[in-house]
Amino acid sequence: WKNQTDEVVLIGESGVGKTNLLSRFTRNEFNHDSRTTIGVEFSTRTVMVGNAMVKAQIWDTAGLERYRAITSAYYRGAVGALLVFDITKHQTYNVVERWLKELYDHAEATIIVMLVGNKTDLAQAREVPTEEAKMFAENNGLLFIETSALDSTNVEQAFETILRDIFSKVQKQQQRSPQDNKVSLSSENPHGASQTPEEKRACCVSL
Repeated sequence: WKNQTDEVVLIGESGVGKTNLLSRFTRNEFNHDSRTTIGVEFSTRTVMVGNAMVKAQIWDTAGLERYRAITSAYYRGAVGALLVFDITKHQTYNVVERWLKELYDHAEATIIVMLVGNKTDLAQAREVPTEEAKMFAENNGLLFIETSALDSTNVEQAFETILRDIFSKVQKQQQRSPQDNKVSLSSENPHGASQTPEEKRACCVSL
């Protein structure tokens, strides 16, 4: 198999730059008067990961509380998440833990999460020290990167890193269970008890 579609969600407080990270990655555009996202929007871009074409379907979710019921429904199919905060607003970083909990409540346990400190172009207004966020990411098993959707710093790298991680995880799981993952999802194991949690996890990645 040479092609794979990965669903990745962008989550985090309203105004941290999720929509511009997405438009910078998928269309190389930045909109200074970007409007608040209503509900959920998505864009796609195909990238080479190793020798495979990976189609990234990236869902941009509204950060506002009132859309939470809609947006959390999109966490379920996602294999990756970019949890974005604004390095110039400590309040957007303070709630990262809450976003993480919400993500894990709705998503597959195997989801790969990257913490993204956006708006590095406003370094002089920084309120969240790089080290602090990096330490939080390490302690919680998250990838970490700082970006600027405005001047493009690390935007490609952020998406490519998470897609590479997803790709190698899926490949490992396919090597572990040679039968097609999708098939093993639908064929219930009659001896449920004999299936180790490890195998259960391996069968349930959504391609």
